[in-house]
Amino acid sequence: MVGVEIMNYIKNKIQVVKAVSMVTYKEWSAYRTHSMVSIFVGPVYFMVQYFIWKAVYSGNSVLNGMELSQILTYFGVTALIGYLTMDFADWNLQMLVRTGKFLTFALRPVHHRFFALSQKIGHRILGLLFEFLPCLFIFVFIFKVNMIPASPGWTVLSIVLAFLMNFYLNYIIGLTAFWLVQSTSIRRVYQLLLGIFSGGLIPLVFFPVYLQKLLFFLPFQYVSYVPTMVFTGKYSLAGIKMGIPEIVGIQAAAVLLAALASEAVYRASMKRFTGVGA
Repeated sequence: MVGVEIMNYIKNKIQVVKAVSMVTYKEWSAYRTHSMVSIFVGPVYFMVQYFIWKAVYSGNSVLNGMELSQILTYFGVTALIGYLTMDFADWNLQMLVRTGKFLTFALRPVHHRFFALSQKIGHRILGLLFEFLPCLFIFVFIFKVNMIPASPGWTVLSIVLAFLMNFYLNYIIGLTAFWLVQSTSIRRVYQLLLGIFSGGLIPLVFFPVYLQKLLFFLPFQYVSYVPTMVFTGKYSLAGIKMGIPEIVGIQAAAVLLAALASEAVYRASMKRFTGVGA
């Protein structure tokens, strides 16, 4: 009997995900030209990095244990992962709180965080088709970048975990709107820190060792740096080298902690929710 209830619960959750993600996909597909425009962002970003790092490597074959070819692969992979993990939960949640429309979600039988996650799945399916795949072809056939992961299975798992980590972190930032109403400043500071310390702008191994040690205990690396390193098949930070299964396991534990933190902050937020503006 208990097993039947669990199966029904899982089926219900899957139906919600399918319904919400499909509606989100159809809604955003009406603006797919916006996604197609962003196709140029990845290649332009890559070209800028190419010229910068070619100048940095002038006269050097290896820097911080990475060759120029590895650096180029790193930034190609980083750009592609960004298309798959991009998230807007913080902005969306802030708007719902500020306008009072969050009240309609508070009255629904579906947890808003689960609803927002389902939205993200639909939105990123669109990104997979209109952003990720076109850029993958550009990197492979035009820039001749090696886009074959060392361990496909572990890479897919790590990207899924990065997807979830980015969502939970953004959702927590969005929840600050229950205290501040307008959380734009916090969002901007967070996005700046994430951009720098996730490894999106520069591989984390190029930071000072003391900063690398700090970053090892912060969640930022699990959004970009870790899945990119899993793709290459080698992980190291602050002199710590790990096998791919070990670092993916740590990434999974970090995602679980982020999920628990988001639930704790959500419950605290509900105590402050008044539905003002509804």
